[in-house]
Amino acid sequence: MRNRTLGLIMASAAAAALLTGCANEAGGSSDETAAEIPAPPAPPPPPQAEARQQKEMAASGAMDAYAAAPPPPMMMAPEPEFRDKYEDVDPNPVKLTSEEPVSTFSIDVDTASYANVRRFLKSGVLPPKDAVRIEEMVNYFDYTYPQPEAGADPFATYVTLAPSPFAEGRQLMQIGIQGRDIDRDARPPVNLTLLVDVSGSMHSEDKLPLAKQALKLMLDQMDPDDTISIAVYAGAAGEVLEPTPVSEKRKIYAALENLRAGGSTAGGEGLRLAYSLAEQGLKKDAVNRVMLLTDGDFNVGITDSEQLEDFVSRKRESGIYLSVLGFGRGNYNDALMQKIAQTGNGTAAYVDTLSEARKVLADDLGGNLFPIADDVKIQVEFNPARIAEYRLIGYETRMLDRADFNNDKVDAGDIGAGASVTAIYDITPVGSAAAQIDPLRYGDAANASDRKSGEYAFVKLRYKPPGAPDSILLTHAVTDSDKVDSLDAAPQWVRFATAVAGFGEMLRGGEDLGAGFSWKDIRNLAAGAKGKDEFGYRAEFIELTRLAETAEAQAALNRPAPEQ
Repeated sequence: MRNRTLGLIMASAAAAALLTGCANEAGGSSDETAAEIPAPPAPPPPPQAEARQQKEMAASGAMDAYAAAPPPPMMMAPEPEFRDKYEDVDPNPVKLTSEEPVSTFSIDVDTASYANVRRFLKSGVLPPKDAVRIEEMVNYFDYTYPQPEAGADPFATYVTLAPSPFAEGRQLMQIGIQGRDIDRDARPPVNLTLLVDVSGSMHSEDKLPLAKQALKLMLDQMDPDDTISIAVYAGAAGEVLEPTPVSEKRKIYAALENLRAGGSTAGGEGLRLAYSLAEQGLKKDAVNRVMLLTDGDFNVGITDSEQLEDFVSRKRESGIYLSVLGFGRGNYNDALMQKIAQTGNGTAAYVDTLSEARKVLADDLGGNLFPIADDVKIQVEFNPARIAEYRLIGYETRMLDRADFNNDKVDAGDIGAGASVTAIYDITPVGSAAAQIDPLRYGDAANASDRKSGEYAFVKLRYKPPGAPDSILLTHAVTDSDKVDSLDAAPQWVRFATAVAGFGEMLRGGEDLGAGFSWKDIRNLAAGAKGKDEFGYRAEFIELTRLAETAEAQAALNRPAPEQ
């Protein structure tokens, strides 16, 4: 019996060895063979669930191939490498008044730079210098300038001349423009076409998912008679929702929920489709606007920035405004989005959090949707008898030629309902030891006393009523009545805007600031002018000065030691 059992064991072992050898001869190990066996397919969804899904897709208003196509597979994208794109812009230089007394620029109500800079600082790093546009950081905040008088122009102008905290012997001239707000009942209807980037680069949570949340916040602020259309673009562009009244929110919500990211980015074709939809639904006596939500990664179709600018410029003549909302990090094409927004009579904002989405599309919706003045330009002539030098802080991408000011065909920025615009000049009075440029030996300084010595500067503004072809001129002579003896005596809005401007200068390297000006100085100046801070934006700014100071110190520690 024992021998029989032993024989059975040996026979079993031999059989196992034979099977193993056969598997190896077939071209792989037993483990590899097992790995090649496919897993059983997942069971199909219950018929009730499939019918319910089809019903929801139909209710969403999704059109054509986009609605019929299955959703792309959900993929976990790796952390993107840093490929953000910013325009390389040099700061405005100091100008000698006797040589070039006139400064001309277009207003800018964009705020994208501030939110983007905040995102870098909260990640513990300093932003790239080209990401810092000081005018957009200053204009992020509401300075509570007084509203224009009833029946007057659509905005009021305020000018203040105060000693500069940046350097002894210099002064700051702040120009503030406050747009008239409008009652909700007085708002014109809105024909809004949403152009949503659903390419693969929009997959992460801070891009397409955040964009959908932001749009839902906006819908809650719109009137039932306003209309929404939705177009998308990835490898191709497609219409997702035909013009639909906001009163049908469930239909609009369903269309938004069905948006999924996947594919390359045919942004140029998407813009064509969006403008086409906006033109089809064009309404007289209404605000007709395209709103682009993207990270700016256009990589198929029309990708050349100049071609895109030309296209948007031509469409601007149709009376359709453009808004650009940027999302995401690592692949954010800020340079392209700025050019598109500036060319298309539009505004640019950057949305990094749901809180920022609420600020842009809920709290500031009037200023971002309803224009009250088009092509607003500023021209300042400085009096060489009183001002030796001047430098415009920021607005490098908005500078205009002197002749552009009176040319109504030259495009400029627009002001929305309730929005404000602030510009700051760093100036040096005649005779100050802070002058950076030597006066001309053979210049016309000898004749300076013949000029109007009572004026520091003459500020001119041009604007067009929305849709009007001709501009209207406003002027303001800057005199001693606009001057304060100390920064502490200046209005609160001057002091806080000065702190933000100094913050931007520091982030760009501080070359134009005097020795000894520090992050602490910015923080103290802002804290003393914080005032009423209903939503905490100013308190957050003060905290950002601490984060910037820490990030700068950390960057200094990480720099390689110089070679001996």
